[in-house]
Amino acid sequence: MKPMNIGTWLFTLLRGELVGTDDAGNSYYQERKLRPNGRMRRWVAYKGAVEASSVPPEWHSWLHHTTDRPIEKSARRAWSKLPIANPTGTPAGYRPPGHDYQGGTRARATGDYEAWTPGSP
Repeated sequence: MKPMNIGTWLFTLLRGELVGTDDAGNSYYQERKLRPNGRMRRWVAYKGAVEASSVPPEWHSWLHHTTDRPIEKSARRAWSKLPIANPTGTPAGYRPPGHDYQGGTRARATGDYEAWTPGSP
């Protein structure tokens, strides 16, 4: 387990119960006893970077109390893709033509744009 911080690590040590892990190595925990609202707190200890989009759908539904236990992998459809982490802000992220990292030049405007000025119809 790679705790996010000392508080999370201590809370997990004292009150956490390991429920399972996913293929990426993330560990999923729940509190050992019920809270006043009748639910147990659930959380994830990420392996590697803390990135919420790296949680697979079957564990996402469990974390948000949609299901009582994680959905089995066998329930995944043959046509569904495996989840991938959000690449925004990384070299794998989308960079449109004209982005500084893509050369910094874009196609010139075609002349069909007319700027709005106050007082014009």
